Amino acid sequence: MPIFTYNVIKILMLAASSSIIAILFAPLLIKFLYKIKFWKKNAREKTIDGKTASVFHILHQKRETTVPRGGGILIWLSVLILIIICFLLGDIFDVWWIKELNFLSKNETWLPLFALVVASVLGLADDTAVVFGKGKYIGGGLRFTTRLATVILIGLIGGLWFYFKLGWDVIHVPLLGTFPEGMDISLGFLYIPLFVIVTLACWSGGVVDGIDGLSGGIFGSIFGAFAIIAFSQGKYDLATFCAVILGALFSFLWFNIPPARFYMGETGILGLTSSLAVISFLTDSVLVLPIIAGVLVIEVGSVILQLLSKKFRHKKIWISTPIHHHLEAKGWPPYLITMRFWIIGVVFAILGVAIRLMG
Repeated sequence: MPIFTYNVIKILMLAASSSIIAILFAPLLIKFLYKIKFWKKNAREKTIDGKTASVFHILHQKRETTVPRGGGILIWLSVLILIIICFLLGDIFDVWWIKELNFLSKNETWLPLFALVVASVLGLADDTAVVFGKGKYIGGGLRFTTRLATVILIGLIGGLWFYFKLGWDVIHVPLLGTFPEGMDISLGFLYIPLFVIVTLACWSGGVVDGIDGLSGGIFGSIFGAFAIIAFSQGKYDLATFCAVILGALFSFLWFNIPPARFYMGETGILGLTSSLAVISFLTDSVLVLPIIAGVLVIEVGSVILQLLSKKFRHKKIWISTPIHHHLEAKGWPPYLITMRFWIIGVVFAILGVAIRLMG
């Protein structure tokens, strides 16, 4: 069998396997989360700037206090289980195609897996603190500075690894220079702070988690896009990693579409966004990341514009932010917002992939 064909089969089969593992594990997780009442005792009553979040409170009081957080466990744990299974199978059986199933590789998947697991565990600690602890920041949970410092640390480790271990300091600029190939720019030591900034920017995209099915669908299109990019570059292990996350996200969505049985929570958001930042650097696609993740950019942008307007104009632009809450307050049904954002997310992902493949 040609190696190209085998890798296509491998990616598709492992993506399906991840989805199967997640769908089988989900009922047990859901039962456990409901048993321990893993939900907020009160919906958030304060905005990020300390003002009363009356609109949000009205829209989400019932959902946030009856539906558990922690659904993101399903995603990263399914991925981790599949990686372990493939690694053990390759170690036990001396058959080439079984050995090739192992997609844990030093050059391609160690770092995104590290980011996924470490950030997800921190996110789980935050979710636990939100549910059972009083916390120190608005809404409960871990200190904001603790989460911020961890994200920065993940970005710093990634930047140092790429710069010193892999010797990377170049980013690809699509469409500039020789058209349509684009051009490469060497950043030198600035590559490290750029890595940290991108990791923080991805993390801020976590505001997309707020309506049944919204975050799962958006992240699905993003990781699907990076699976295509990685495959086109011959990074088959990384493409498999992205596809496996996509498979787990499909099963997550099965239980997260309206009416949601659980929410992704910080354990899902923090893990996915941290690994996403690493993957964007591994595929040298940092500058198309804002296009592929266009919905996240729009969501974060709406929050930033709202804060600036309230500070300097002393008035709101939106009824509530992120912008999907504004549309909710305007009377849009949540399922309509979710599906239309999914469509927008897929279009952004297609456009970003097309631009990146030009190079």
